[in-house]
Amino acid sequence: MEALFGLPALVLMALLGINSVKVTSGGQSRLVERLGKYDRQLQPGLSLVLPVLEKVVSHESLKERVLDIPPQQCITCDNVAIEVDAVVYWQLLEHARAYYAVDNLQAAMVNLVLTQIRAEMGKLDLDQTFTTRQEVNEALLKELDQATDPWGVKVTRVELRDIQPSRGVQQAMEQQMTAEREKRAVILRSEGERESQLNAARGRAEALVLDARAKQEALLLEAQAQAQQQTLLAQARADAATRLAEAIQANPQAAEAMRLLLAGDWMAMGEQMAHAPGGSVLMVDPQSPAALLTALRGLQQGQS
Repeated sequence: MEALFGLPALVLMALLGINSVKVTSGGQSRLVERLGKYDRQLQPGLSLVLPVLEKVVSHESLKERVLDIPPQQCITCDNVAIEVDAVVYWQLLEHARAYYAVDNLQAAMVNLVLTQIRAEMGKLDLDQTFTTRQEVNEALLKELDQATDPWGVKVTRVELRDIQPSRGVQQAMEQQMTAEREKRAVILRSEGERESQLNAARGRAEALVLDARAKQEALLLEAQAQAQQQTLLAQARADAATRLAEAIQANPQAAEAMRLLLAGDWMAMGEQMAHAPGGSVLMVDPQSPAALLTALRGLQQGQS
């Protein structure tokens, strides 16, 4: 009989001994109550809990966690309905305070975040909700960190994940964006046409300037050519007269030969005068070759 009663006692003691040994992993925390009153927090490693007298009432992670905030309806200061959701990164720093200060910690944090998001969105108009998202995240982080400090919780980061206006507001925004794009397109098109016209006008003006410069340079070159030609002809005549004078001065018989040549020209001129209409009278000194050449030249110009 003693053996039979002793066996269950040994089994019971073994079970109680097994249940009294607690192994806590790294990054984890256990709270122990003794006779219904908080006693201690078990650190990572092997710990003993007295059977019947002590009890593990909470087992939580001390690692950073992510809290998903569901979408909710908010009203901006310009009375536009939007839907906002977010994510919150938080960490449990004081397990005992979180367990005894608030019931259902995560539900309390979700409602707190929703309330703060509504408050922040109510301070902004629709355009500011898209352009000041970073400022809103920082404001939410500051407010939530202060609000959750009595719970032994540290909020490390808050991110607004998505902001969705109502369907009517989205359509109005799309129409506004379309109008803005069309306006920019018209402005760019008009600027392009104006630039094209300016370029064409500049091109025509430059062409006229180049054409005028070309004509001016052509006239200058032609004038220079004619002046050079006249200069060369005058120089040639001067050289010829000089050589003729030198020849006559050097050889007296050259003057007689010149008179014979001029006499031939005289005969030819006589024939031209005979055929001239209305007749012509030519007064010339046959002894002066220069006078004879001048008379012949004047007769030829008169007939032409």
